[in-house]
Amino acid sequence: MESLKLNSHSPEQTQLLGSYLGELAQKADVFLLVGELGTGKTCLVQGIARGLDVREYAFSPSFVILREYHGRLPLYHIDFYRLDHIEEIADLGLEEYFYDDGVCVVEWAEKGLQVVPQDNLLITIHYIPASQTGRSICLKPQGERYYELIEQLKKEKELWP
Repeated sequence: MESLKLNSHSPEQTQLLGSYLGELAQKADVFLLVGELGTGKTCLVQGIARGLDVREYAFSPSFVILREYHGRLPLYHIDFYRLDHIEEIADLGLEEYFYDDGVCVVEWAEKGLQVVPQDNLLITIHYIPASQTGRSICLKPQGERYYELIEQLKKEKELWP
């Protein structure tokens, strides 16, 4: 199956996509977020948190690397932004989170692709040229679970404004 490509025209629409992902999320899901600074990665995570029934506001964990939130499933919000070497990421011991009963969402995932699970949903966000708030979002499934997730998400896409 190919990647699913969507456009978001506002932060609220990006959060709506995240909310769909959160509602569909299962234990040990891994969502990898890639995109330039300010493209809406944390905004997407906020939607995922809402879809997981997390009541807390999801902040970027840039200064602490990992934030944990509790909802229908635990949400492990990980951020590799301040890490510059793969050895730093490998030494964090994140395996316990990746294979736990929660959902892992990793911002700046491109910095640690060698140490994250091979099965994941890679989400790339780009600015849409000449748009203040428009974003192009590509969801690439890697593994059977994520192919199924994309198929479920396509059904929700009918609700996509």
